[in-house]
Parts: sequence; C-alpha cells; structure tokens
Amino acid sequence: MIRIRIKKRSSKKILLTLVAILVSIPMIFPLYWILISSLKTDAEIFATPQTFFPHHIIFDNYIEQLQAAGTLQAFFNSLLIAGGSMILSVSLAVPCAYGLAKFRMYGKGVFIMTFLVTQMLPSSLVLTPLFLTYNKLNLLNTYWAPILSTATISIPFVVLVLRPIFREIPGEIEEAARIDGCNRFTAFFRIILPLGKSGLVTAMTFSFIYGWNDLIYSITFNSLEILRPMTAAIYNYIDLYGTRWNMIMAYGIILVIPIVIIFVFLQKYVVDGLISGSVKG
Repeated sequence: MIRIRIKKRSSKKILLTLVAILVSIPMIFPLYWILISSLKTDAEIFATPQTFFPHHIIFDNYIEQLQAAGTLQAFFNSLLIAGGSMILSVSLAVPCAYGLAKFRMYGKGVFIMTFLVTQMLPSSLVLTPLFLTYNKLNLLNTYWAPILSTATISIPFVVLVLRPIFREIPGEIEEAARIDGCNRFTAFFRIILPLGKSGLVTAMTFSFIYGWNDLIYSITFNSLEILRPMTAAIYNYIDLYGTRWNMIMAYGIILVIPIVIIFVFLQKYVVDGLISGSVKG
C-alpha cells in the first residue's frame, strides 16, 4: 500500500510538472523570441522561414547599446525615477498601513475602499489634472513629475499589502517591547518592521517595478529627451528609414534584466509577502 501511495504521489507530481511547463510555455516564448532576435542580424530577422535559433550569434547589438551615451542616460533616469518612487511610496504607505491596522478610526472602511478604487482607475484619466498641477508647481520637465505620479499608483498597493500583515502581528509583542522601554516609534521600527519584513520587501519591489515600467507619465510630463527613462527612449530606434528590430530587442533585454535580477534574489520574500497580504484584512 505504501509503495502504491508513493507511486501515485510521484505520478501526480510528474503530471503537475508537465501541466506547469505547458502553461508557462506561452508566457516564456515571447521572452525567448526577444532574446534570440537580439542575437540575430537584420537579414536573419526578416528571413523566411523564421529561425528559432540564430545561425550566427552576434553581440554587436549589445555592444552598441552599452557604448551609446543615450542608453546609459536612460538607464540612470529609470533608476532614479524607480528608486525615488519606491522611497516616497514606502515612506508614506508604511505608516498609513500600520495606522489602519492598529488604530480604530471613524470611516476606516471608506478610506480602504478609496484605495481599492484608485487601483482601478486608468493612468490616462489623471494625466490632464496632474499636468495642470505640475505646470503650476513648475514640475514639468523634472524628475519629480514621474516620481510623484508613479508613487500615486504604488502607495495604495503598498497599503493594501502591508495592512493585513501588520494586523496579524500580535499586539502583545508590541506591548512587551513598550514595557521593556520602547516607545511606540521605537517599537514600530525595532519590532513591527522586522516582523513584517517579507511584506516590506514585497512593497519595495513592486514600488520599484511601477517606477521602472513607467512610460505614460514620463512621456507626458517630460518633453526633454535627456530626462526620459528607458521605456520611452526605446522609440529612438524607430525612424523614417525603418525599425531596427535587433537593436530594439537588445534594448528590451537590457530593460528587463534589473527586474529579473530583483525577482531571482527576492522571490522568497515577494511570494511570502503576497501570501501574507492576501489574507482578509
């Protein structure tokens, strides 16, 4: 009986693995196609029939990208916008999530519902009011415009993720810390934040990604090419003489590398944070 059960479990694992592979193929194939296209020549990209692996692998596209001053400037812009948005979002949303989790207040349900509604609004809906506001504040053609705009997207997400995590932390732990001499602020930084580390890492990760992937805000609020991030600078390879597809594909690989690195090293915390933040708050 034990052997039969072991065989059934092994067969089930093999079946689930095959299903997972079949489901992941449509998701992974576009990335694979971008990668192999970035290693092809122009002639091979437009050849018929299409090749699923380059006949001659070339790295000239990547070398040209890394040597171009515009690519490095765009990478710096993306890093600055994403990092600034992450710092601003986490700094504002973490105390907000803690307050909603631990304190009783009138209209808390309406406040949380407002955060949910803002997550459903398309970015294009707020472009005009934000543009008029930034124009009056002289924030157009600055890094602050996309940083503030992407923060408005990530702050509600961070609050909704962290609030259930803070609620699950027993109040007795914080009370014990206060008995040992901590006030509310030191107990928050020394006890609550370390216990909610997985949720905090998840919040920081997605806040960074929201800023890194920004396109519409940077194009709308920044007319200066030197201020535009990588998502906007990719259009430099589309001109009157055609589209340099191999350069665009190489550019795309460089664009996604930081996100891949983040998920490779932080996937454990991200998964734990999403699971913890998915419980009823």
